[in-house]
Formats: sequence, structure tokens, C-alpha cells
Amino acid sequence: MKVRPVKKTLLLLVTPDRGLAGALVGNLQREAGKFIQEAEGEVSVIAVGRKGERFITRTGGDLLAGFSVPDRPVMDDTVTVGRMLVEEYRSERVDRVVLIYAQFISTAVQEVTIRQLLPVEPAQRGEGDVQKLHQLDYIYEPSISSVLQSLVPRYIETQVYHGILEAFASEHSARMIAMQNATDNAQEIVEGLTLDLNKARQESITAELLDIVGGVAALEG
Repeated sequence: MKVRPVKKTLLLLVTPDRGLAGALVGNLQREAGKFIQEAEGEVSVIAVGRKGERFITRTGGDLLAGFSVPDRPVMDDTVTVGRMLVEEYRSERVDRVVLIYAQFISTAVQEVTIRQLLPVEPAQRGEGDVQKLHQLDYIYEPSISSVLQSLVPRYIETQVYHGILEAFASEHSARMIAMQNATDNAQEIVEGLTLDLNKARQESITAELLDIVGGVAALEG
């Protein structure tokens, strides 16, 4: 997987199929739009999720393909996406592949993340790790090139699957929090309306009692 000057980027945008997930969809769309505007050269998009697909179509972006995956995806559901990314890069139709998805940090926190998938970036290592790595002597059969040609596609497929799982976890958490907030707000409204109703009822009863007392006083007078 050679590193080339970036003239065209392929963006894999992972979004929910449905709304009611708080600000998650809007945050993903905003980051995707910003990335497309600021990227070097042209940007094509593969969208996983209807929200992302509709956003790219609505904004006039170059939508290469759109995919939907089940609510509980397995590896086989996402392999096609990974293979398409690798093929687009290998064929030199694109010079870079980038993933935008919602990373699951915690139930309350989902962070929009931008990651470069291709070309593969070397892992960041400490000085001690680099020295240990240089001391090791690996033998690759039949060759290092052949090993990488086989491993890199599997690595990309795994990273795509991982990103989609993170995105689904983020979506479900964001929707759960949004629904809880909606429930809490509705409960506050109900409590407020109940209080207003009780006040109105009390005022009505008080007015009726005053009318009765006034009537009795008039009769006695």
C-alpha cells in the first residue's frame, strides 16, 4: 500500500439510520461537511447509514455508495465495505481513505472521530519500544510484500467492523439519553400542569364556598 500525493480522498461516513439520538447525527454531519470542505483535492463518500447518505445527497456531495447494516452487525455484514475501500485504494482511484464515526467513550459521552485507514499510519511507539523492535530479526515467507498484501485488507476489514460497532454503541447510548431526557421533560410538564389544575380546582372550590357563605349571610340578614 504505497503512500501517494493526495489528490482524491475516499471518506467512509458511519451514521445512524434513524434520528432521535440527540445531537449525535448533527455532530457527525457537521464534521463530515467540514472535512469535505477542508480536504485536499476531491472527496468521494461511502455512507453507512441512511442519515449520512441523505446528508451527502442533499449537500451535493459525491456519493460513491450507500450501505445499511443490521442493528446487531457481525463481521460478514461489513466485509463488503472494507473490501470496497481496499479496492478503491489499490486501483489508485483514491489516494487516501478516511473514516468518520462516533467513538463510544462512555454511556454519556460519544466523540466524533476522524481516522485515516489508508495508507496505514505507523503506530506511535516509545523510544524503548523502537529499540526492542530493531533488535528483533523477523523472517517473512514468501516475502514481506506478500505478507502485507494479505494482512492489510484483513486489517482494514477489522477496523471498519470495529468502527461500525463503536458507532452503533454510541447511537444506542445517545438515543437512550435523549429518550430519558424527553421522559424527564415530559414528567416536569405533567407535574406543572397537575399543579396548575389543582390550583384552578382550589380557586373554583373557594369561589363556590364564598358564594354559599355570601348567600347564607344574605338570607340571614
